[in-house]
Amino acid sequence: MLEAIVDMPLNGRGARAEGRGLRAGNTRHPLNGGAPSGIVAPGAKWGAEPSAEEWPVAGTIDGSHGSPLGDVTPGNVHTLRVRWMYRTGDVSSGRDTISSTSFQATPLMVERTLYFPTPFGRVIALDAETGAERWTFDPRIDRSTRAQRFMTSRGVATWLDRSAPIESRCARRILVATLDARLIALDARTGRRCEGFGAGGEVNLRDGVRNIRPDRNDYRQTSPPTVVGDLVIVGSSITDNGRVESPSGVVRAFDARDGRLRWSWEPLVDLDTGRSGSGNAVRSGAANAWSSLSVDTLRNLVIVPTGSPSPDHWGALRPGPNRHANSVVALDATTGVLVWAYQLVHHDLWDYDLAAQPALADVHREGRVTPVVIAAAKTGYLFFLDRETGLPLFPVEEVPVPASDVPGERASATQPIPARPLPLVPTSLTPDDAWGITALDRRWCRDRIAGLRSEGVFTPPSLRGTVAFPGFIGGMAWGGVAVDAGRGLLVTNTNRVAGIITLVPKADRGQGSGSTIQLRTDSPQEGAPYGVRRELLLSPLGLPCNAPPWGTLVAVDMATGAVRWEVPLGSMRDLTPLADATEWGSVSLGGPLVTSAGLVFIGASMDRRLRAFDVQTGEQLWSAALPASAQATPMTYRATPGGRQFIVVAAGGHAAMGSALGDYLVAFALP
Repeated sequence: MLEAIVDMPLNGRGARAEGRGLRAGNTRHPLNGGAPSGIVAPGAKWGAEPSAEEWPVAGTIDGSHGSPLGDVTPGNVHTLRVRWMYRTGDVSSGRDTISSTSFQATPLMVERTLYFPTPFGRVIALDAETGAERWTFDPRIDRSTRAQRFMTSRGVATWLDRSAPIESRCARRILVATLDARLIALDARTGRRCEGFGAGGEVNLRDGVRNIRPDRNDYRQTSPPTVVGDLVIVGSSITDNGRVESPSGVVRAFDARDGRLRWSWEPLVDLDTGRSGSGNAVRSGAANAWSSLSVDTLRNLVIVPTGSPSPDHWGALRPGPNRHANSVVALDATTGVLVWAYQLVHHDLWDYDLAAQPALADVHREGRVTPVVIAAAKTGYLFFLDRETGLPLFPVEEVPVPASDVPGERASATQPIPARPLPLVPTSLTPDDAWGITALDRRWCRDRIAGLRSEGVFTPPSLRGTVAFPGFIGGMAWGGVAVDAGRGLLVTNTNRVAGIITLVPKADRGQGSGSTIQLRTDSPQEGAPYGVRRELLLSPLGLPCNAPPWGTLVAVDMATGAVRWEVPLGSMRDLTPLADATEWGSVSLGGPLVTSAGLVFIGASMDRRLRAFDVQTGEQLWSAALPASAQATPMTYRATPGGRQFIVVAAGGHAAMGSALGDYLVAFALP
């Protein structure tokens, strides 16, 4: 449903817009050259009509979340208005038999059409100029709570068959990886299945995966596929802490025309022989890439961020560093052969997945230009890695960290800590750091921290409970970073809320799955002697026991690693009236968008706002009310030559975090 058309306020109502069929636009392929909008190409005439500018990948192919568009500037951003608003109808609080939802999608835009998935996996195509619905496709995922506790999908991908006539069916395809682990190819014009792809237009992604069990729904897809040439590459999302022998986190490439498997890469290395693969010595699974992948087209590399091996918080059955888990991995995009890998966390016991899409950038430093991969970690550290070798650009030291006090567990003796940039979030919490809005609140937090293990960021989980700070939400989560290449700046949002990880002996442990962010989750860790309890470290008043801000927006100088500015991001006033102060910030899920005009757009926070900041100073220049919180990353485009620049964001909230729910895709533009 479309509403709030043509610069009407958010609470306005407009006539339903209708539209069918896809108009083929004269647009360039996303990886081809061409002068970007907002920048005048050599020889171009001043005052020439600005060209269309597509957004062909949900998160950008290089993870930079940047756009060359600059029509919206620091001088006119205050005049942005809602142009149109579309409602999907797909939203649930999870209080009945329907799974809870979070609308985390970033649309892509090609040939004047927006494509995006809903939390229930339906794919929707809209006219990018008017928001009119073109078509919808429903993969008919089981929405019940018995199948899925929590539903989301962060985007779709597109592939253009350059060997086919442009008007032919399925010449352009929309590819969606569904929550129930299917890879489906759709005709971009009609939304109908491409029958020649796999079996009836889909590939069953559960086929051939090690440790898959037919009685479990612990293997799924939440991020968009990655398209490189004629290949469609997918990772997977695997339920945290359900069992030791979780499904393999294998990364696979399929033929974009017919769905044939072209290559696969196993992240876990055989513990006895050192060989990659599914040898008998590897009981552990996961180490999966559940975030978006990035592509270095010049070097033909796909950059894969991997997560923790299973189970997250008990590693005695997977001794050693578990290399290639919690790592940045560069694979040859054509063959899947490992080129290099760099591990950010050894023998992970904290659920410190590499959740953010790696960002590719060129760093100008000491008279030379170095192509790098930037990894924003849950630990709050940023790693800059040479794209050719995988070696750190800034020094990284193996620092001694606390040992485990749980019998049988052998935590890594050291962890890699970069000298620059310094951590973007606090990495320790002592009783003296306890915070509260009243003396009683503060004393309760101080006593609670004193009763837990709390010796810094890499304190292992324990039977009495361990402070995890940064928490398992992550210092930097899946929203990633935005790169302003012209100004040499990187911008990211951070979370600063501590958690508690407690190992629970088998006889005492609860049941269930900890796959979503809630105040407390109990997970069985089947096959291990301990289950795990995870909870946020909150006072009796429901506020964090660590001092605010609880979320920030940070800019880092990529040449020096120095923090250029830092400001609180959002508020938690919509969650509790006690957190009314804007300067306290908010937990955020979703990421930033940066434009050539020097603006950073971001929703992500728990309140219902979209904001714009000056990328050079961090000054907030604009904010607009949203009908629900935006746990998603915004995108921008110009649909037609001479048309307006649009800023689009999904506003649907996050049921598991208690933020305001909705089903809105909101498009802003200048009057």
